[in-house]
Amino acid sequence: MTLLPIRTLGDPILRTPAEPVTAFDAALRRLVANMIETMYAAPGVGLAAPQIGVGLRLFVFDTGYDTEEPTTRRPLVVVNPQLERGEGDQHGSEGCLSIPRLGYPTTRSASATVRGFDETGSPVEYSGSGLLARCLQHETDHLDGTLYLDRLTGEYRQAARVALRDGVPAAAPAPSVFRRARGHAG
Repeated sequence: MTLLPIRTLGDPILRTPAEPVTAFDAALRRLVANMIETMYAAPGVGLAAPQIGVGLRLFVFDTGYDTEEPTTRRPLVVVNPQLERGEGDQHGSEGCLSIPRLGYPTTRSASATVRGFDETGSPVEYSGSGLLARCLQHETDHLDGTLYLDRLTGEYRQAARVALRDGVPAAAPAPSVFRRARGHAG
């Protein structure tokens, strides 16, 4: 497997809606394996294809692993996801592998369900609340060319603008639920 470079804010592919996957072949399975390896190495809990420069609608995730215990890894993949947001909101810090060193409180739906396919073309469905719901929404946003920064409001939106303009966090970023050791989710 190959570690893939993660694209960062400013790369046009992060703002471009991804195209549906049409071929469930060996090349797709290889891409998924490389994305999983890259996600764990970052480390993060999710990674979308545009984050590694591939404009296809797929993401990998694992919201339950322990960085100190590799046997807890249970990577999952969703190809051509359809997201359904649940009722209610959750508020929590969010970060992104494509926007390193920053994390801000971001409002998301309290629960979410995603339906799609695995890398072999078999149907999959994942539902949850908390971190899983946040991750499903965050990664699907990447496939639509949306970044979590676009969802910030008020003082956090302003703090992010200042941090990005100045090239450093305006203040210490809030702890991010997406961090795994030294990284973020996709």
